[in-house]
Amino acid sequence: MIQPPEIIRVSKSRVSCDGSGDIPAALGHPRVFLEIDEHGYVDCGYCDRRFVLAGGVADTGDIGNQPDIASGASL
Repeated sequence: MIQPPEIIRVSKSRVSCDGSGDIPAALGHPRVFLEIDEHGYVDCGYCDRRFVLAGGVADTGDIGNQPDIASGASL
């Protein structure tokens, strides 16, 4: 069974991800900047973390079952 993505609630629509968290940043991935669009969430193309805009349209209990949206990724 596929595990749901790690979900991080954020307060701004522009976020960055470098894959760190419990591991040092040097062991993560290149830092990317992501933009949350009208769907209310965006996924990191490297580590599959899902960033959800707090209070937005996607801030529901079912967000882990939504399709991937990584189109907002930029370097």
